Amino acid sequence: MEMGYMWMRRVRFGVNPLSLAMAYSSSATTLPCFPPQPLFSFTCFKPPHLISLPSSYGPRSISISTPSSCSSASSLLSLPENHDFPDGERGQTYTHLPKGSKVLLKGLNYAEFQEWVQSHGFRPGQALMLWKRLYGDNIWAHDIDELKGLNKDFKKMLSEHAELRALSLKDILTASDGTRKILFALDDGLVIETVVIPCDRGRTTVCVSSQVGCAMNCQFCYTGRMGLRRHLTAAEIVEQAVYARRLLSGDVGSITNVVFMGMGEPFHNIENVIKAADILVDEQGLHFSPRKVTVSTSGLVPQLKRFLHESKCALAVSLNATTDEVRNWIMPINRKYKLSFLLETLREELKFKNNYKVLFEYVMLAGINDSIEDAKRLIDLVKGIPCKINLISFNPHCGSQFGPSSDEKMIEFRNILAEGGCIVFMRFSRGDDQMAACGQLGKPGSSQAPLLRVPEQFRVALNLGV
Repeated sequence: MEMGYMWMRRVRFGVNPLSLAMAYSSSATTLPCFPPQPLFSFTCFKPPHLISLPSSYGPRSISISTPSSCSSASSLLSLPENHDFPDGERGQTYTHLPKGSKVLLKGLNYAEFQEWVQSHGFRPGQALMLWKRLYGDNIWAHDIDELKGLNKDFKKMLSEHAELRALSLKDILTASDGTRKILFALDDGLVIETVVIPCDRGRTTVCVSSQVGCAMNCQFCYTGRMGLRRHLTAAEIVEQAVYARRLLSGDVGSITNVVFMGMGEPFHNIENVIKAADILVDEQGLHFSPRKVTVSTSGLVPQLKRFLHESKCALAVSLNATTDEVRNWIMPINRKYKLSFLLETLREELKFKNNYKVLFEYVMLAGINDSIEDAKRLIDLVKGIPCKINLISFNPHCGSQFGPSSDEKMIEFRNILAEGGCIVFMRFSRGDDQMAACGQLGKPGSSQAPLLRVPEQFRVALNLGV
């Protein structure tokens, strides 16, 4: 953590869901609705040299220390149907910076970037030269000394008023299949994880995080056990892709694809995610194709509609169930936005987009959502929606109740979908020996988000008895 920080704990009146989970751990009492605000949040007083323009931080829950060993799962709890899920939050824009403040450049889209450079008396052409040194020309500059070809006055201004780096490299872990997991430290001491996945077909994907933890509490996801610590800024999101290219392009080749499928629910941090995606696809910078930047959501419908209206990038929806009963359990966001509402929204919105297919992600959970009946229902659910379907092998993690469907069951499921006219792919685990696979990122602390009560018909499948 950089020197000069002061932290103030601000107590907000309300009910802390993690505290409730502990308090009700010895009973079957129904957990009350989560309030929109956590009990504790942190207010960060940044020194002048680290102010981001613009910046967005959501509510921050208290940071929980993580033991070295795997912590036990929370007691099984049930949640009421009117569970109060947070909607996406708008970012804050710092329009008046204190004198001497430094701007975090990777938090600016190009229009803001150019305006900021001109506000200091320099030409738009110099803004473009700087932009290309941050994002293009195989430079990916992290400090002033790497800004070759810029005049001395411009570099002097940047050294006084700008900050180039948003993340600090903590570690790189390499899995047996060549997948890399990169750990980044944030200025407040929290850690995020980014995954780089090489592919034999000349495509390499970087999987970026959008939050520290996640508030959605999907029951099969390790990140969900953390709860939400805070949103990432646009700069912290963008720099994951910049770092991946800077660190690994020489080893794995050109990084061509970006997926927002790391830690967090991207649409809960919609403001910064849309801005980060815009920076990633800028033709003068990183220049990722919009079709190769995919943002995934568990189903926050209002933010999904906004994304489809404002972004040129691709959309993925994590579906994972064919009935509300199952989805209410394994993806509690479904209690607010039901399957029918989610799918009808997609059906209507995609009428106005040409040559656009949504990607449905379907994690295969043995005995839970992998039956022949599930496959047939899925065919009916997606009718009228231009789409592709990814069947994803579940990746076990500490404390998980679930097991992966067998390869034979996945193939049977795929064949039924294909016979029903669906475009379907199978995605097997990558990087799971380093906890880098889908649903394995993050490190929950000693207090975790609650595991929800298992519906009676699935207790045998999970070896819980009746």
